[in-house]
Order: sequence, then C-alpha cells, then structure tokens
Amino acid sequence: MSSSDSLYSRLGGYDGISAVVDDLIPRLIEDEQLGRFWAHRGDDGLQREKQLLVDFLCHASGGPMYYTGRSMTLAHRGMRISESDWDRFVSHVQSTLAAFEVSTDERADVLAFIASTKDEIVEAE
Repeated sequence: MSSSDSLYSRLGGYDGISAVVDDLIPRLIEDEQLGRFWAHRGDDGLQREKQLLVDFLCHASGGPMYYTGRSMTLAHRGMRISESDWDRFVSHVQSTLAAFEVSTDERADVLAFIASTKDEIVEAE
C-alpha cells in the first residue's frame, strides 16, 4: 500500500475503521469523565451512533461511504464538551490506534483529521 492511497484504504477500509470504532466506543463510555455523554442511552441508540461514526469516518477518510448524519457542530451543540473532555477523547483515540498497531504515518493523519474537527465540537468554557 502506498502513501498515495486514501487514508480509508490505509486504515483497512470499512472493516478496519469499524474495528477501531468497536474498540474506541467502549473506552469512551467507560471513562469516568466522558461516560456522561452516553448515560441513559439505549442499546439501539448506541448502535445507531456507532454506525454514524463509522460512516462519518469512512466518508471523511476517502472511502465510498455517504455520511447522512448531522454536521459535527449540530451533533455536538449543547453537550458542553470541554477542552478537558477533548483531551481525554484524543487520549482514548491514541490508545485505540496503538492497540491496533496503526503505523506512525496513518496515526498522524488520523490525529490531524480529528484535530480539524475540534472547533466544531468543543464549546468555549
């Protein structure tokens, strides 16, 4: 695989991205600080949210998926996501990428993409 391939391809396509999300979501839900965002959510709602995240990441990384969810700004408005929440989230993403032994280049590309969404997600404190 060459560095000119899409990030989607370099991450293993749909199956690779879905596996990463399967690892990441429980980390976030079980986190002392971040778990509040998933409290009182039913299994169906969690599954829908997971699928939307997979679709979003597949689409954003250059894959053939079409993302039908809301914008990041609209999806996160009013959730009071702080800098501290964001930092914990990024830490969990890094742990998940390490668990999957994602290479340095792909890891940097994923983290750069995630950083590009920060202003749409984090609310000023």
